[in-house]
Amino acid sequence: MVVAFVVWYVRKSDSSENQNQVIAGRTMGTTYKIIYCGSENETLGNSIDSLLRVFNSSLSTYDPNSEISIFNTHDSLTFSLPYFLPVLEKSREIVMLTEGAFDPTVMPLVRIWGFGPDDLMLPDSVDVDSVMNYVGFEKIDFNKDYVRKKENGVQLDFSAIAKGYAVDVVSEFISGKGYQNYFVEIGGEVVAKGLNEEKSLPWKIGITDPESDKLDVRLFGTLILKDKAIATSGNYFNYYIVDGKKYSHTLNPKTGYPVRREILSASVITNNCMTADALATAFMVIGYEKAISIIESEPELEGIILYSGKNGKIEHYVSRGLLKDFEKI
Repeated sequence: MVVAFVVWYVRKSDSSENQNQVIAGRTMGTTYKIIYCGSENETLGNSIDSLLRVFNSSLSTYDPNSEISIFNTHDSLTFSLPYFLPVLEKSREIVMLTEGAFDPTVMPLVRIWGFGPDDLMLPDSVDVDSVMNYVGFEKIDFNKDYVRKKENGVQLDFSAIAKGYAVDVVSEFISGKGYQNYFVEIGGEVVAKGLNEEKSLPWKIGITDPESDKLDVRLFGTLILKDKAIATSGNYFNYYIVDGKKYSHTLNPKTGYPVRREILSASVITNNCMTADALATAFMVIGYEKAISIIESEPELEGIILYSGKNGKIEHYVSRGLLKDFEKI
């Protein structure tokens, strides 16, 4: 998933009684940043790095020895770590809510379209039709102890949900250490708790303008976030061009092909980042009209949707609960 966030925070002041501490590093092929108010704590940073390494050993498809890699090359997996089952349970929930627009069994499609750990490929319709035989959440079965395949060839890919879940896991860890005011960001997926205590202000994040590129990243707007999670999906930088044609990294699990819709980015705000992450990806598949319909029908969801209007200009939707906290730049 391409994430479209710029994290905003106030640089700590030497004269401030309450100072922000920053922990930063790399995980899951991207960067992470944690900001909390308190005294410098090297042990906290080391513990978070260890936590994320264990998390990756469960859900990373780039680790050939991870639990998900073992499942993808075998008929079944007996869980040994606590992270696989919650992702399966949440995936089932989002598959049902989005009528299959989100589906972690897309890994065979991810591979043939060249967005996974394999080399770039451009499949023809025969390849796609063949691979679609292995796509569908109903093709796996799981309980609290194991997950198994109902058909050989089924593979899982949690890249559209795992970063959000990792944010939740780290957030819960920090809360367990007694911190109430902090900010956790992994690859742009965010949980913000309490206040930026250094300035006694809520946390503020920026949402990237869809017309940005890697060399010129601009903001479309900013959002105040407190005690919520947010994830954004878009096709800003993650695509490839073959014979002059742009191919999105967002794949439709129901057709097997990259999505080509008017929706440019989907930001989902809710109580946990795992849900926000999965729904943001699903919204890129179903388009802005259905995405807005789901947001407005689910009381715990808020969202910001950017899409291409009839005149080609960028239009935006902001759900009612965010109107006072969102500011367009």
